Amino acid sequence: MRALIYEGRDRIRYTEHLEVREPDHDEVKIRLVASGICHSDISVINGTIDWAAPAVLGHEGAGIVDTVGASVRGLEPGDPVVLHTLAYCGRCVHCDRGTPTRCRSTLGNRSQPFSLNGEPVSNFAASSTFAEFTVVKQQQAIKVAPDTRLDVACVVACGVVTGVGSVLQRAKVQHGETAAVFGVGGVGLNVVQGLRLAGASRIIAVDLLPSREPQARAFGATDFIDASQQDAPARIRELLPDTLAMAAGVDWAFECSGSPTALAGAAASLGWGGNCVIVGVPKASAMIELPIANMALVDRGLIGARYGSLQPHRDIPAYLDLYRNGLLKLDELVTKRYPLDRFEEAFHDLESGQLARGVFVF
Repeated sequence: MRALIYEGRDRIRYTEHLEVREPDHDEVKIRLVASGICHSDISVINGTIDWAAPAVLGHEGAGIVDTVGASVRGLEPGDPVVLHTLAYCGRCVHCDRGTPTRCRSTLGNRSQPFSLNGEPVSNFAASSTFAEFTVVKQQQAIKVAPDTRLDVACVVACGVVTGVGSVLQRAKVQHGETAAVFGVGGVGLNVVQGLRLAGASRIIAVDLLPSREPQARAFGATDFIDASQQDAPARIRELLPDTLAMAAGVDWAFECSGSPTALAGAAASLGWGGNCVIVGVPKASAMIELPIANMALVDRGLIGARYGSLQPHRDIPAYLDLYRNGLLKLDELVTKRYPLDRFEEAFHDLESGQLARGVFVF
């Protein structure tokens, strides 16, 4: 079958000869119809995220159930599904509390469902959607309506749930609050539209690429700051002044690029009582310095957000319903579609800032 195989830093190749095993008793085999192209995949290729090679990348997939394991219930061959990366156990205290993103089973779970020329090839993010077929745990496949456009719905699997969920589920932004979004690529645009859904009164998009302003505004941004030309925190304080200058700023800042510099800027843009949410994924060794008094004495906060605090069986269908009702932009998110063998073009377009989301179609 066709697939993209990561072979080590800056090395990825296309093959038509990858093999995939049959599902175990609690797994399903999926025929992929489409896969979104997320910057996290690029981060593996360029070494920002450490992952052992060889592996099949991709983690934003939608497709059709091909085969089900003996103990699988609620899924049958032919069902359309959206995949997610949380291979949660369903038994721990975190799963029981409805917080599967904190389940220990979802971390570092590398397996080897693939092989090439008799040699094992591992998965990535428990899903591996840059291939015609993949095998996942049954809880990772969310059945969707038969008329769902899978080449659009696939982007819900990461970009949408991460961005929108960081606003609605992790931060729980309230109506009328203000926010800044640092980095308005695919995930950042979904933070923007999550803030629009939450009823934020001011949504300030910040990016180094001024070409991203029209789309950021189309998704709900009220203001745009070109961070290549302006001091973003200073400009934010000008847009949201306070009678006490040091208290000016936003209620919420979301850092979506994975840049420590942008994260420091996001924290510096907070008003009193504001909170900064870390959404982007930096290198594991990345560090920032923050003025402690500036954070502690006026109730400012810094929080992490993993995968939009996703509750998959609740959130993925809910976001697709918002899309069907015209409240969530998904069609506009998909900038371009590619066949799998044009991966070099797709990755170049993503890295150069030309895409909100690119999608591989099989």
